[in-house]
Amino acid sequence: MEYLIRNCEIADLTKLVVLCQKHAEFEKADYDPEGKEEGLKKELFNENPKLFCLVVAAKQTIVGYVSYTFDFSTWSAGYYMYMDCLFLEENARNFGIGEVLIHKLKEIGKEKNCVNMQWRTPQFNERAIKFYHRIGAKGKDKVCFFLDL
Repeated sequence: MEYLIRNCEIADLTKLVVLCQKHAEFEKADYDPEGKEEGLKKELFNENPKLFCLVVAAKQTIVGYVSYTFDFSTWSAGYYMYMDCLFLEENARNFGIGEVLIHKLKEIGKEKNCVNMQWRTPQFNERAIKFYHRIGAKGKDKVCFFLDL
């Protein structure tokens, strides 16, 4: 599969929202696309963005994305990269693209002097968990909580 990994562009946002919806469905989560394109545009393309996104471009469209932020760890007394989402359409899987995306994030994190990279995945996503273990990541058993505000 021929593809290019690049920074998300404003023209990608409509398709990015579709990929977010597919990602949510895959993770058995609710997702309302209403207002998401505007919200993503505001955070990705302002003077001081807090959210960053790489996309996987193939054949005039995007077939995957990885989004990330930076946060500070009290325990590590340093910044870390948080991989918020990593998703590839079914037809873009098994080409090693996920590993390339992780490698690119590691490079970015090192450039930003991050102490580590963190992320979450559902326990039922066994395929992703095997992949993460294969690339040397270690999991911690924690319960993820959400409190609506």
